[in-house]
Amino acid sequence: MEESLDKNKEVNIEISDNSTKSNSEEIKQPKLVKDINMNKDNSQSNSSTKVDIKNEIDTPAKPITKPKKELPIEKKPFQEFINLHLIPSLTEEINQRGLEINNINLTNTNRPIAEDKCWVIICEIKDTCNFWLSFEKDDISSSKSISLSKPNQKPSIIESFLIDEKRITLKLIISRVLQRLNGQKLIGVN
Repeated sequence: MEESLDKNKEVNIEISDNSTKSNSEEIKQPKLVKDINMNKDNSQSNSSTKVDIKNEIDTPAKPITKPKKELPIEKKPFQEFINLHLIPSLTEEINQRGLEINNINLTNTNRPIAEDKCWVIICEIKDTCNFWLSFEKDDISSSKSISLSKPNQKPSIIESFLIDEKRITLKLIISRVLQRLNGQKLIGVN
């Protein structure tokens, strides 16, 4: 038993000597100040590189600025659409057919026959006819109706206008007004 204790003691001493040796070697060989600074600089540059890389990843790329699309005229405010686009375009189309418009304007008044208050485009085509294009609200996609009459007469019928169309456009409104006037043989021959 003594022998095994002695062997253990020797092993412990040997281990202890080795660890002391390595510790003492580390102590005996101090790091140079230059080496320390280089390591410090190295770690700073590594960390700054990591930060730069992280910032490049985290920072979203600048979006490519697309030229802003102009708002479609049908999406513009109601009165702007009617007064600046629909009325001038409708006037031009009617004039191209050899007819003259005496008066055309948008008013918030009573709809012919029904007498309910709404937005109405009143148009008087010289020596041909009058028509009233009515919008229930100040929105081109609201319910619409049209009434027609010969000059110096009152309209006798209100007809729904563009009720099945999902997308109302300037060209569609103009073509359907002209189609309606042509259907009554007011602006041309069928």
